[in-house]
Amino acid sequence: MSAIGLERTRTTSGSPYEATFGFARAVRVGDRIVVAGTGPVEPDGSTTPGGVAEQAARCLAIIVAAIEELGGSAADVVRTRMLLTDPADQDAVGAVHARYFGEARPAATMAGVAWLCRPEWKVEIEAEAVVGAGPSD
Repeated sequence: MSAIGLERTRTTSGSPYEATFGFARAVRVGDRIVVAGTGPVEPDGSTTPGGVAEQAARCLAIIVAAIEELGGSAADVVRTRMLLTDPADQDAVGAVHARYFGEARPAATMAGVAWLCRPEWKVEIEAEAVVGAGPSD
């Protein structure tokens, strides 16, 4: 329990960076879930093969799995940040983002960066969710 009485829980995804860099894939405090920057890492630690769309889909699959493990859903996502190494990839990444979060329509930022943790990574994504904040009709 924290000083204000909210329980803190976390989950890992098996990324080799989590233990090495000392972070959790996602942390839940109260109804808020914060997911760390997530690269396209396969279960064996390798980089997801394919282009930026495949990499973005892998990032988002990891993110949604972490949120679900902590009691949330893709519908609860209220914020995303997408980091791209090539601005020409924005439409492809945006289309994948819409497949995962088109109904939730979270506040989103897409920005260009000079590099990511591995030179073959084209995208890294982070997210925030509020459990129970899914869109209402």
